[in-house]
Amino acid sequence: MALTIGLTGGIASGKSTVSNMFKDMGIVLIDADVIARKVVEVGQEAYQQIVEAFGEDILLPDKTIDRAKLGSIIFYSEEKRLVLNSIVHPAVRKQMLKEKQEHIENEEKAIILDIPLLFESKLTALVDRTLLVYVDYDIQLERLMNRNNLSKQDAEARIKSQMPLKDKIPLADAVITNNGSIEETKAQLEELCKSWGIIN
Repeated sequence: MALTIGLTGGIASGKSTVSNMFKDMGIVLIDADVIARKVVEVGQEAYQQIVEAFGEDILLPDKTIDRAKLGSIIFYSEEKRLVLNSIVHPAVRKQMLKEKQEHIENEEKAIILDIPLLFESKLTALVDRTLLVYVDYDIQLERLMNRNNLSKQDAEARIKSQMPLKDKIPLADAVITNNGSIEETKAQLEELCKSWGIIN
């Protein structure tokens, strides 16, 4: 039976780095962000529901959803954000479960579900174990400023819009600390995969 691992982190924590390491090991990875983009493509059920809820003003000339326009609507209205989430989240969950089931039938040893809001969205029931990529606040702030070319104020606002990483530590089955080099992170991941029986 495949071991399903929920991988999570925060903005600029290094979660993508760790998910790429899993891929390099040949471990199947299902990415919630990729699926979230798929389920709102033209013709999908969630796409129809979004257009019904928000109107055709949010569409680009090619009928795809104008993500920036929709983003600016929900950014300022919690009510509208909840409407969007109530459409997108179930669709993402359904598609993730479908893909997970296909991989289980293929007898994969492990399946990684890369879910940024694993704890916030209460999706831990989808997985057997949870893995948090953790980084200290100061390092997270510096990396985000450098990566996205943001002011300290903007970077802090983005980090503070998420659940603090330190609050996620007690919720996770395992934690990889990504304060150091990529080699150190990789060593922690390999150690963990061995202890969970994913690699030899």
